[in-house]
Amino acid sequence: MAATHAPTTPPDLREPPAQAPPRRCRVGVRAPWWFVVPAISIYLFIVVVPSANGALFSFTDWNGLRPDWSFVGLDNFAAVFSDRTALDALVNTLTLAAAATIVQNVVGLLLALGVNSLVKSRYVLRVIFFAPVVLTPLVAGYVWSFLLSPNGAVNDALRAVGLGALAHDWLGDPDTALYAIVLEIVWQFSGYSMVIYLAGLQAIPAEVLEAATIDGAGAWSKFRRVVLPLLNGAVVINVMLCLIGGLKQFDQVMAMTGGGPGTATETISTAIYKSAFSLGDFPFSIALAVVMTVVIAVLAAVQFRLTQRKSF
Repeated sequence: MAATHAPTTPPDLREPPAQAPPRRCRVGVRAPWWFVVPAISIYLFIVVVPSANGALFSFTDWNGLRPDWSFVGLDNFAAVFSDRTALDALVNTLTLAAAATIVQNVVGLLLALGVNSLVKSRYVLRVIFFAPVVLTPLVAGYVWSFLLSPNGAVNDALRAVGLGALAHDWLGDPDTALYAIVLEIVWQFSGYSMVIYLAGLQAIPAEVLEAATIDGAGAWSKFRRVVLPLLNGAVVINVMLCLIGGLKQFDQVMAMTGGGPGTATETISTAIYKSAFSLGDFPFSIALAVVMTVVIAVLAAVQFRLTQRKSF
């Protein structure tokens, strides 16, 4: 009797042997945090530790040279808020920051709307409007100080067109000096705001604008109810950058007026510089720097909170 053999399954049809589930690698979860450790360490060493050390010295009578010092409590801060020059600098700083923020954002948005159109020269115009941004603020400040001098190009142009009565010592008059600096800041950095707004405009879907046109929305209604709400992120970024830049303004003020005439254009940054390096009053200047830091942090936080989810 012939032996029978059990049928065998071809090797290629056999079920693969059960495999244990792969072990979960926890290294991949922790690895990203290790990548930021060098950057955080450098930031702590260069920024946080010196800043904290400086804030500590604002409560002392250290003169910047001798190794011994003693705590004086809030005496330096009391001196700051009782000093007329420091208070004028605080008011000027807030005024300059508010004016520059408003005007720069309006001009930047208008420029972005203009170069976002189908004008043939739009690419050349973008380069022209952005070109002042690449200049060093100190150099731009010196250029504008010559333009706005009594015999500068601005007054010469006014006289050439028959408006000589408007010629003025723009930087020598306490009533116009601060706003002349605002004009220079707007001229130099409106192109930067333009680029941010332009990126926001180009991210708006064309279908949304076409739908608004079909619904009968006019140009202003389309801008007010469609474009501006979709630019909320760009507005938040621009306002915050302009506000912080205006609150710590130093280069243009030193180049154009040096804080004068009198204290008409004195800002917190220039007051800190003069107190530390001209008068040698380091505790006062450090306390003033702490006040400036707190003002910037509070205003930036409030502005971000108000505009983060604002619907225009």
